[in-house]
Amino acid sequence: MLRIKAKCLKIRIPSNGSYSFIRLFYSSFLIRFLVDIMEEKYKLLVSQVSALIAGEKNRVSVLSNVAAALHDTFPDRYFWVGFYMVEEGELQLGPFQGPVACMHIKKGKGVCGTSWAEEKTIIVPDVEQFPGHIACSSKSRSEIVVPVFKGNEVIGVLDIDSTELNTFNEVDKKYLEEIVGLL
Repeated sequence: MLRIKAKCLKIRIPSNGSYSFIRLFYSSFLIRFLVDIMEEKYKLLVSQVSALIAGEKNRVSVLSNVAAALHDTFPDRYFWVGFYMVEEGELQLGPFQGPVACMHIKKGKGVCGTSWAEEKTIIVPDVEQFPGHIACSSKSRSEIVVPVFKGNEVIGVLDIDSTELNTFNEVDKKYLEEIVGLL
């Protein structure tokens, strides 16, 4: 006998001026299936980015196309995708996809500056809970920042924001670090 552990999600839906509740049941099987789909999209994206930037020397062109490819691959998950590059002792806004953004970030400030200072990827499930979060957009609810290295030195960061809480996970981290490693 096959047993599937199910969880229940209660959703409030407007109906004739009042609210009705529906219950959605989902299983760990369904969640695993969705993660597998996301991983397959990332695997394809890694190969596409690799081919797209092969032999290209212009940094702005490369970063612009990588930001666009990421944003277009996950439009339902990624609200803002972009790069900040280390220039003149701070992170300065580079190529991005999404609404206007902060142009300068100091080392150790906000999620981007902290990722730069700590030289590691940072996943923030709820930006409101991150001490010193820099709110470039009030729509941003969760964030992942991946440092870009040249040798052992951080030369920039990849910053991705979502309008939903808890958007990013270890799968995102794994593949985004792989993509950044191609740069």
